[in-house]
Amino acid sequence: MSTTLSVRVEPEVKARLDALADATQRSRSFLAAEAIREYVEINEWQLREIQNGVAEADAGDFASDDELASLARKWQVDAGA
Repeated sequence: MSTTLSVRVEPEVKARLDALADATQRSRSFLAAEAIREYVEINEWQLREIQNGVAEADAGDFASDDELASLARKWQVDAGA
């Protein structure tokens, strides 16, 4: 099931969307719906992770100094390489 949503875009964006639709043999509507779906999913995930991080911080759930040092050693880049 779907619903209709009207969106205003700049003429250049519409032209680019038309070109993508032609190249992929998909409709503008399909491509726009996919783009909106992906945008919503990514932003929902990001907000959820931020909220989880804030909740952990509020609970005092931080990495120990040893855990941070271990992680820093793991990712340390040899400047002489």
